[in-house]
Amino acid sequence: MENQPTNSGCGSGCGCHQEPVDRGGSTRRNLLKGAAVTLGAAAFAKALAPLATWSRDNLSVDDFLQQHYRELDKEQLAAVLKHLEEDTKKDYGADVTIGDHRPQKGVKFGYALNLSVCIGCRRCAEACHHENNHDRVTGNSYIRVLEMQKGSMDIEHGNAHYDHPVPHPDKFYMPVQCQQCENPPCVHVCPVEATWKEDDGIVVVDYNWCIGCRYCEAACPYHARRFNWTKPEIPKEEINPNQSYLSNRIRPQGVMEKCTFCLHRTREGKMPACLEACPTGARVFGNLLDPESEIRKVIDNKRVFVLKEELGTRPSFFYFFDE
Repeated sequence: MENQPTNSGCGSGCGCHQEPVDRGGSTRRNLLKGAAVTLGAAAFAKALAPLATWSRDNLSVDDFLQQHYRELDKEQLAAVLKHLEEDTKKDYGADVTIGDHRPQKGVKFGYALNLSVCIGCRRCAEACHHENNHDRVTGNSYIRVLEMQKGSMDIEHGNAHYDHPVPHPDKFYMPVQCQQCENPPCVHVCPVEATWKEDDGIVVVDYNWCIGCRYCEAACPYHARRFNWTKPEIPKEEINPNQSYLSNRIRPQGVMEKCTFCLHRTREGKMPACLEACPTGARVFGNLLDPESEIRKVIDNKRVFVLKEELGTRPSFFYFFDE
């Protein structure tokens, strides 16, 4: 997979099949100019409309002119990480370490979920909430657990707000999160290349580059993107100090965020927090390129399916039932 995004388009006729913006060692300012040319004046103006009321108190001139993540050299990236750690200390009173976790060679991550044994307890969503330093007021999580009527696979009619004891008779439960699509529509529509797909299959967001236009949120057919309407509120003692630039560092107000398969953990050989929290063993995670991995055994021996296959997004998240 090439490092430069191809931006081949989502196939919807929205115009996102245009040639990719050439960053050319540019800063955010120059990329915005390039995006204006690529999208056209009307579409670009609509994309930037949320910025009229956007506020990021900590966005300095240096932050705004920062080069794209994939163009920073080691010294520049080290300075950015140090700056972010200092900001977290100033804003939240917490000492954190923000690393830069890169993909491992020969790895493409995949996830599978056994719907026969998921009981809808939402412990996966709770673990995600704490692991990824989500805003405590909203109770945000990258995982929605849908209560589904047995015999139906229409996730648009799933109930994510059930408040009764689980599991409930005649229901089954379907956790939904980012599907880490092979053909991610969210990436194709971003006007500033703030989101892209990495070599190990994880779709990431550079929160320093996101302009909060929410195009990616609208493009995602799985409702997997989240927008930070306010500055996250997290008590100092509840902050997870082990953070990563493209993963679970505290996101600023006005930007999009999403599941990254806990890349700060999985790229170090650990399992995602949601998997470790599951009390029934419904979740399976691993390297799709390793024929001996648990995820491959599921793919090769179970009758798996993906959500909204007809859209051609080619998810790396699979579901199955016990026979």
